[in-house]
Amino acid sequence: MHWLLEPLSFAFMRSGLLAAMLVGIACAAIGVYVVMRRMAFIGDALSHTILPGVVIAYLNQWNLFVGALIAGVLTAIGISWVSRRDAIREDTAIGVLFTAMFAAGILLMSSVRSFRDFSHILFGNILGVTSEDLALIALIGALILITLFLFHKELGLTSYDAIYAQSIGIHSDRLRTLLLILLALTVVTSIQVVGVVLTSALLVTPAAAASLVTQRLSRMMLVAGAIAVSSSVVGLYASYYAAVSSGAAIVLACTFFFGVAWVVRTIRGG
Repeated sequence: MHWLLEPLSFAFMRSGLLAAMLVGIACAAIGVYVVMRRMAFIGDALSHTILPGVVIAYLNQWNLFVGALIAGVLTAIGISWVSRRDAIREDTAIGVLFTAMFAAGILLMSSVRSFRDFSHILFGNILGVTSEDLALIALIGALILITLFLFHKELGLTSYDAIYAQSIGIHSDRLRTLLLILLALTVVTSIQVVGVVLTSALLVTPAAAASLVTQRLSRMMLVAGAIAVSSSVVGLYASYYAAVSSGAAIVLACTFFFGVAWVVRTIRGG
């Protein structure tokens, strides 16, 4: 029992665990729509497009989180607007804006003498989460979950059959824009925990594992949430006792649960 309670005796571990669980739940909920719509690339793209916002905020001595948030939301709106044109598919729009924003971030970074100031954005700093960070993560997470709850039926229908949804009067383009903005909010929040490099895994892996267990949308969200929370606990404890990266440990724990779900599905012959 001592090994279970010892990490929790440290305030930074308690804060980190709570932050990881909050982020995991938000990522799992919206990640279900990412998997259903085959948008796995979007998490990785959005996590890179926040870079210029972070650098601009740093150069002007603004809050880095706010800079990342503005860049992420603007990119999401840009992807939605560009992909509305029949000549440009959504994955193409993502690729164009992703590379452009990332290149702009690198260009701006080259004007900064040291890259150390951006390391916690690139690789995460879960053990450095403050009470203010927790409040912001909880607020954004609540906003995301409430919005998903309010538009649950519409988002589900447009994810399964966008053409039918359009025919009965549901504005698929508006819902896609809303989903992209929520994704941007989720990505920016997740970066505080696991960083740019590993954010997309939290969006995709728990939801992908849940899709192997059930096809019902509500159950899929619950299973994905349970996997994300469990991975947060397992990953953080593993990082504490093995002295390894917390973000990487959490993502590898997610991957382990995905492997278990895949093996079970294969044995059952699904």
